[in-house]
Amino acid sequence: MVQEGKLTTNESCEIHDGILAPFLPISYIVICCIGLFFNTVTFYILFVRRHTDSSMSVYMWHLSLADTLLVLCLPLRVYYHNKVGPFYLCKMVGIFFYINMYSSILFLSLISLDRYLKIIKPVWVFRIQKTKWSQMASYIVWVVLISGTIPFLISSSQKHPCDNVCFHFHSKGIAGGTINLTTVVLFFIFYVAFISFYVKITNKLKTLSMGNGDPKAESRKKRVIVKTFLVPAIFTFCFLPYHAIRIPYVLAQLNVITDLYSQQQLHILNEGALLLSTLNSCLDPIIYYLLSNTYRKTIFCVIQGKFKNMNALNRRRISINRSLTEI
Repeated sequence: MVQEGKLTTNESCEIHDGILAPFLPISYIVICCIGLFFNTVTFYILFVRRHTDSSMSVYMWHLSLADTLLVLCLPLRVYYHNKVGPFYLCKMVGIFFYINMYSSILFLSLISLDRYLKIIKPVWVFRIQKTKWSQMASYIVWVVLISGTIPFLISSSQKHPCDNVCFHFHSKGIAGGTINLTTVVLFFIFYVAFISFYVKITNKLKTLSMGNGDPKAESRKKRVIVKTFLVPAIFTFCFLPYHAIRIPYVLAQLNVITDLYSQQQLHILNEGALLLSTLNSCLDPIIYYLLSNTYRKTIFCVIQGKFKNMNALNRRRISINRSLTEI
C-alpha cells in the first residue's frame, strides 16, 4: 500500500529525516533562488562580457556553470524528496546533482592551484596557467566526473525498503560502495593540498611589502590575508562535514552497519551535511566579489550602467602585483 507518496507496509522504509524534515524543502528552495540570481550575474560578467582572458577566469566560468546546474536540480529534489517517484528520473537528478557538486570542488581546487603558482612562483609561467591549458583541464574535469557516474546510472538494485524512495537512504553494492569510499579518500587528498596551498600563500603574503612608509600598509595586509582565508573557510564549511560523514554512511548503505538506529542517525547527519554543501553555490559568487577587484568593479559598472567603462575594464590586463590580492 502506498499513501501520500510514501511506503507504509511492513516492508516500508523506516528511515526518516527526523528534525530536518520541515527545514530541508524550504532551505533548498531558498538556496536555489539565491544561487540562481548570483550565478546569473556572474555569467553576465564572465560570459556575455567575454571576461575569460585568464586561467582564473576560465575556472570561475566553469565553477559558475557547475553552481548554476546544481541549483537547477534543487526544485526537482524538493518535489520528489521522500516520494516513491520515477526510479530512473530520481537517479538521473541525483547523479546530475553530484556531478556538479564535485565539479565545484575540483574547480575550486584548480583556482587554489592557479593562485598558489602565481604567488609562490611568480616568475614561472606553467602550462596550466595558460588559457588553452586551463580550458583543457576544465573539460577533463567534466569528462572524468560524467564517466565516473556511469556505474551508478546502469545499476538498478533495489534491495533495501528505502531504495524506492527518491533522494533518500539507498543500499549500495560493492562496486558503488567502493567508488563512493574512493571518492571520499580522493576528496581528503585534495583537501589537504587545498589547505596547504593557502597556508603557503598566507606565509608569502606576510613577507610582502604593500607600501613603503604607508602607515595603513600593515592593516591592509591583514585584510588581504583575512580575505585569502575566506576561500578555504567556505570550502571547509561546505564540503568537509559531508565527506566526514560519508564513510560511516556508505558502510551503512553496504549493510556493514546494520542496526536501524545507527542508519537513522547517519541519514540525518548526511542530509544536513548535504544541505551545507549546496550553500557553496550561493557563496562562490561572494568569493568572486570579495577577492577579485576586477569582478567587483565590473559589478559596480553594471549597477551604474557604465557599460563603456566595463568593457574597458574587461580588456585591461591585471599586473602580477595586483594579482596577489585577486582570487
